Parts: sequence; C-alpha cells; structure tokens
Amino acid sequence: MEYISIPSIVVLCYLAGEFVKLITKKNELVKRLMPVTVGILGAILGALIFIYYPTYIMVNTIFEAMALGVISGLASTGSNQILKQLLKGKNKNEEEFF
Repeated sequence: MEYISIPSIVVLCYLAGEFVKLITKKNELVKRLMPVTVGILGAILGALIFIYYPTYIMVNTIFEAMALGVISGLASTGSNQILKQLLKGKNKNEEEFF
C-alpha cells in the first residue's frame, strides 16, 4: 500500500496544475511558477498524508514526508513535459501545460 502514495501525489499535483492553468488562462507568470506551485502542493499533501494516514506513506518524520511530496510534485512537471514532447511532433498546435 505504501507504494501508491507517490503516484497519487503526482497525479493530484498534475491535476491541480491543469486546473490552475485553466483558471488563469495561461498567464506567463503562472506558467513560470508552476513547478514551484506543484512542489509546494506536493509538500503539503505529503505532510497531510503523514499526519492523517501514517501507514499510507512509509517515512519516519514529517520532513521526509514533505521531501517525498516535493519530489512527487516536481515529477508531475516532468511527466507533463514528457507528454508534451511526445505529442509535439503529432500536433503542432497542441496547447502548453506549463
């Protein structure tokens, strides 16, 4: 069960980034700060999971949980860039995420 905590944080941060992009209508400043935003969100999610479901995330301290959350949040940015590069050749008019 502890192995599902990382992908769940990645997916939640990715969806939050998509939502922020949608409501800000691709503001350039928001796009530049998106990795920081999803990193902070990941840290918050890691801390909340550690506090409320300590068996869900297998770490010893809240700082480790937050670090795991930051890494997972930043992984959502990386996964978006992978998808963006894969679709780049197929759809030249594809909308940008970050």
